[in-house]
Amino acid sequence: MIPLIVGMSGTSLTPAEKSFFREIQPWGYILFKRNCVNSEQVRALTDELRGLEGFENTPILIDQEGGRVARLKDNPEWRSYPAGGFFGNFYQSCPDTSLAAVRVNASLQAAELRRLGINVNCAPMIDVRDPASHDIIGDRAFSTDAAEVAAYGRAVMQGLMTERVLPVVKHIPGHGRARADSHEDLPVVEASLAELEKDFIPFRTLNDAPLAMTAHILYTALDKQNCATLSPEIIKNIIREKIGFKGILMSDDLSMKALNGDLGELGENCLQAGCDLVLHCNGEMPEMTKIAARLSGISDELADRTAAMFEQLDDRFSPRSEADLSEEYTELAALMQKLGKAA
Repeated sequence: MIPLIVGMSGTSLTPAEKSFFREIQPWGYILFKRNCVNSEQVRALTDELRGLEGFENTPILIDQEGGRVARLKDNPEWRSYPAGGFFGNFYQSCPDTSLAAVRVNASLQAAELRRLGINVNCAPMIDVRDPASHDIIGDRAFSTDAAEVAAYGRAVMQGLMTERVLPVVKHIPGHGRARADSHEDLPVVEASLAELEKDFIPFRTLNDAPLAMTAHILYTALDKQNCATLSPEIIKNIIREKIGFKGILMSDDLSMKALNGDLGELGENCLQAGCDLVLHCNGEMPEMTKIAARLSGISDELADRTAAMFEQLDDRFSPRSEADLSEEYTELAALMQKLGKAA
């Protein structure tokens, strides 16, 4: 098994993908809209992926934040979930109710994902919104207030994990100040370390998260040459020490245009910088082949940590029915709207 998370091209595996995935045994897989048509098809795909390795807890990831970032969409079988900013609008008027609504909303997401065979959600996004920055974050962020973001992030983590879906906090150490979309260009953030401390707050508060995803951002105050994903200084001194994150650290997608260079070398450099896992999303076979060729097998420690994450979920939590969660969320959302209007 190698420390790589891969995407795939379509709604079922091609013969070439089956052969390649069996050969390299990636740590996990990630689904996108191109892979998701209906519930029956998604469940068949996730079963097929697990059958390649024979592991019940093979990590299968998705980005299902709600709002703009939702891979399960355009099908009435799947629920539509609000963006984080929707809930943040109610914090001042009814913090407890809005936090409870976020938690149950996340549980409802997780129950749906678990039914489809997906056991990792790339959420919560706990970047602190900066209104002057690029809208790639925008209403995906819960708030411009770091403490509020941390509170909502904790609620999402709890909601996902109670339904036995692992959360991924992102984009560590903070994407909120970026003036560019890292899918298209490398954002450069020139804020001082003192200013960046605000961005670190949610990640420090949630440093017990099982998984985190890096930011493809160049922070000139932290490392003048390397973005966070490729920076040993940022990963060691900021993410691991100052923020105190002890979980499994994955890169953001290596195929994003924020990064330049040979993909195999980028994957290798990502691990050398201190990431535990390399993420590659677009499902392009030549690119995956380049990356996989440069990666060695995962360590026993990473294998043990991965197994322990899922064992703890199974031991600690008993999932509820989607019907019960849906009813509770409807009641909380109505109360939140009532209290918000009253305020």
